[in-house]
Amino acid sequence: MAAEIVNPRSESLSTSSQDQDTFDPVFALHRGGKMAVQATVPVRDRDDLSLAYTPGVAKVCSAIAEKPELVHDYTWKSQVVAVVTDGTAVLGLGDIGPEASLPVMEGKAILFKQFGGVDAVPIALATTDTDEIIDTVVRLAPSFGGVNLEDISAPRCFEIERRLQEQLDIPVFHDDQHGTAVVTLAALRNAAILTGRSLGQLRAVISGAGAAGVAIAKILVEAGIGDVAVCDRKGIVSADREDLTDIKRELAGFTNKAGLTGSLETAMSGADVFIGVSGGTVPEPAVASMAEGSFIFAMANPNPEIHPTIAAKYAAVVATGRSDFPNQINNVLAFPGIFAGALQVRASRITEGMKLAAAEALAAVVAGELSADCVIPSPFDERVAPAVTAAVAAAARAEGVARR
Repeated sequence: MAAEIVNPRSESLSTSSQDQDTFDPVFALHRGGKMAVQATVPVRDRDDLSLAYTPGVAKVCSAIAEKPELVHDYTWKSQVVAVVTDGTAVLGLGDIGPEASLPVMEGKAILFKQFGGVDAVPIALATTDTDEIIDTVVRLAPSFGGVNLEDISAPRCFEIERRLQEQLDIPVFHDDQHGTAVVTLAALRNAAILTGRSLGQLRAVISGAGAAGVAIAKILVEAGIGDVAVCDRKGIVSADREDLTDIKRELAGFTNKAGLTGSLETAMSGADVFIGVSGGTVPEPAVASMAEGSFIFAMANPNPEIHPTIAAKYAAVVATGRSDFPNQINNVLAFPGIFAGALQVRASRITEGMKLAAAEALAAVVAGELSADCVIPSPFDERVAPAVTAAVAAAARAEGVARR
């Protein structure tokens, strides 16, 4: 029998909340929140107090004031990440606001700790204004070694990440973009190896031109994909369309070398790879029109764009975002190790090279175990975080963004 999780803060709950806990184990687990602050040093007596707080702490403060880089050695800064959201694009729930986003941000924080040994603090902001978000994070930044942006809607998320990285000398990483992209690339590398092909021989189609879709397209191009077409609700993102946003216009400039136009179904005909990050349902005839030995990564949750049972009829490798099917494309495979590696060397940013290194390291974890049901490790594979951490740290040093 599993041990009961007892949270002392539960005593303050209302009767209705306690009743909810009785009937739903999800609410019972979240009771009182999923996190707490814990001291790393004892305060047992007067001597401990004088060292941890006044007067001893003044000596450390003075040393940092004189030599600011000592903040990394004598505070938690070098091992803690801010998980920042405005609650506008939470899971598949959409714009539910900052308070309702907190359970997700807490969850992200405990995954940082569990899988990467990185402390994280959830911060939900009561604004959706781009300038206000940027200003707020910049003012909070002295307390943190990195910033993980989470569940901020597109296209604002692109500008927020870009401007924050320009203004800050610590890593800023929008996980909805780059975590998804890193894990997708890792799985695709292994799927190609399994079937005796290279990335350069593959033509991919991405359904969804939001944060994840754009980032996946960028990393696939960086990694040498043969071609990739991205589709939004109106069809293939192509240079001839007059309704493109700035982001999609940029996207059209480095994707779709074949010059395809028309619908998602048109793009899928003869394609080697389908990557779904949009939701919706893809008709089975479109799936059947893909090339022989194709790969289908349908990652919408809880309902994949192409159900795995349908995908398996046509594809050599099938992946989803779900934990109840093989090959789960889960961001937890990437972000803990990426931040752990960046923090380890006090990197000033997370570069494209660091992301590519993370994908290569992640793929290599199961390189000797490849099968149609294993092109990506399990989130609980203990080899994952150390491999990604080491690869990211080495790449940061190679690219000149490491400071130790």
